[in-house]
Amino acid sequence: MIEIDQTEDLDEFVGFEFQHYKNDPLYVPPLKAEAKKLLDSKNNPFYKNAKRALFLAKKEGKIAGRIAAIVNYRHNQYHNDKVGFFGFFESINDIDVAKALFAKAEEFLKKNNLEYIRGPISPSMNDISGLLIKGFFNEPVFMMPYNKYYYSELIESCGFKKIKDLYAFYLTTANKPKERLLKLAGYVQKKFKIELKSFSKKHFDDDVKVIHKLYCEAWKNNWGFVPPTYEEFYYGIKDFKTMVDEELVIIAYKDGKPCGFSAIVPDFNQLLKKLGGKITPFNLPTLIFGLKKINNYRLITLGVTDNCRKMGVDLLLYIKSFEVVERRKGRGGELSWTLEDNDSINKPIMKMGAEHYKTYRIYQKGIAPT
Repeated sequence: MIEIDQTEDLDEFVGFEFQHYKNDPLYVPPLKAEAKKLLDSKNNPFYKNAKRALFLAKKEGKIAGRIAAIVNYRHNQYHNDKVGFFGFFESINDIDVAKALFAKAEEFLKKNNLEYIRGPISPSMNDISGLLIKGFFNEPVFMMPYNKYYYSELIESCGFKKIKDLYAFYLTTANKPKERLLKLAGYVQKKFKIELKSFSKKHFDDDVKVIHKLYCEAWKNNWGFVPPTYEEFYYGIKDFKTMVDEELVIIAYKDGKPCGFSAIVPDFNQLLKKLGGKITPFNLPTLIFGLKKINNYRLITLGVTDNCRKMGVDLLLYIKSFEVVERRKGRGGELSWTLEDNDSINKPIMKMGAEHYKTYRIYQKGIAPT
């Protein structure tokens, strides 16, 4: 018999993930405190415009799965949709457990007069999105999802169909930009008078406001994108002030006005793998000394405003990002994620020599509101 209980016990909800993956060599445990932040409906500003319900499945008295049902009011206002979301999905390989979890999530969303359920989105497209369906050969990079290989079968068996794939690319520093691209970058920078500046921690709040505005402008027409409020945006990146060096965030200016930016983060998963989900006095030295040894990176975001999109600003940002990682003696980095049909981004990435090496899927299913 499978029991489904609604819960507000974040320790239990988050803790199941750690138990579920304890013998998986590719799993990287997040910091439990950070995992709870994504679910904290009292302090996370995302929930000022959203709500969620958490469900745990139990089989023979033991937790066998979990799911979050999410109502994102701003998404439905921005896209004129009636879509609800599921996220934080985990389950043993048991179709009955999966069906019971989705039935509860769908019931919650129906009560909120929604007509579709989409995911996994945990809890928004600005956070952790997609289900890994291709690339079960190495560990995930920082802030990218990882899941059991059988999840796609469980989800599809519950009536879900693909609505969009997300791509992750990998580029090694051994694969240097072609000479013609370097010449082209030099040409467009001179012709259009594009200036590149590193992020300033001294002027952290001012630069965060610039990047927030650029982020909302550059992604405004992307599928599924919802511009985060400034409060949401700041909440999500404030900790990076101490974690990410200034040179890893680059802002492009045209005629003195910001027109694009890129942001690289070290692959902190190389350290998180060793911390077991929490920082203690015993593993703190591992964290401190390990930060300088990280040799993998993630280009987490790169965007250009509409008025400068055909000026080669994206190429300048790609090459500058490459040079920064190379100078830091990185072996390479993941560029993720991109929409499968976003040729204006995917084609330049491929021209840089990157390999499409992982795919993540977002599913959708129609539900009839009660």
